[in-house]
Amino acid sequence: MNLQRPQPAPALAPEKFQDPDRTAAGEIRAAVALDGLRTLWINTGTLCNLTCKGCYIDSSPTNDRLAYISAAEVAAYLDEIEAEGLNTREIAFTGGEPFMNPDIMAMLEDVLARGFEALVLTNAMRPMMKLAAPLAALRARHGDRLLLRVSLDHYARDSHELMRGPHSWDPAIAGLEWLAREGFRIHVAGRTCWQESEDALRAGFARLFAVHAIPLDAADPVAVTLFPEMDERLDVPEITEACWGILGVAPESMMCAGSRMVVKRKGAERPVVLPCTLLPYDESFEMGPRLTDALGAVKLNHPHCARFCVLGGGSCSRAE
Repeated sequence: MNLQRPQPAPALAPEKFQDPDRTAAGEIRAAVALDGLRTLWINTGTLCNLTCKGCYIDSSPTNDRLAYISAAEVAAYLDEIEAEGLNTREIAFTGGEPFMNPDIMAMLEDVLARGFEALVLTNAMRPMMKLAAPLAALRARHGDRLLLRVSLDHYARDSHELMRGPHSWDPAIAGLEWLAREGFRIHVAGRTCWQESEDALRAGFARLFAVHAIPLDAADPVAVTLFPEMDERLDVPEITEACWGILGVAPESMMCAGSRMVVKRKGAERPVVLPCTLLPYDESFEMGPRLTDALGAVKLNHPHCARFCVLGGGSCSRAE
């Protein structure tokens, strides 16, 4: 197998993605209206036990640009959902590695006890396994309303470790096997940066699951999500209002049509709400501290909007 990554695209022209209303060519920039807050994402903090190549949020053992959010801060957003009748059905946790946040179990218990579904994005390594007993007890109480999505960048050890570092494969596989044995609802997230077709990638994951008794259908695009790559430094077309018809893509299919994300910046007094998981550091996308501040349309003024969502067809949530 050729493990070399494809050659990068040309650098992004500096005049692109500057004006929220108009593209560099002067055309009206596309926007996406919120048609229901189906998923609320909680960024638990950017600290992670790994430093992965190509991590769009630059998570690492030392990156704390996004601080640990607390259970009380999350509870305030759950209260707001209920008070405002927002009909949110899924609360999703991402990082960093969510299981490094000291309040993660309290946050999950609160979410599930209120009747929401919970999704946790994890590398299934030591931070998760240190919480094996309380996590198993949580699953016993709440069953399939708890879903864990495990990051496996590729179905082969060498390629996975090319991205995630030496000795990252065995703990991830052990964690995935434990989740399967304990009856957790699990999904897997891979990447598409490899010089392989989607069919080849899914066939590889199917072989991996068969060997390790992982009860997942690798052909299911929800159970095994293959994410397009993101690099905001590389060239990508800007998305105009006309693009919806040209591309045959509906704005209501975009992630920001059904989700928002809460982050807490290092040193900030309180969290803020952003349109989605992909823009954690861009303060120009901050919509306010409350969910009711964040119900307006989102202008697609970022390379990730074009590459990941519109052109790549990516979505981080199972509820989109």
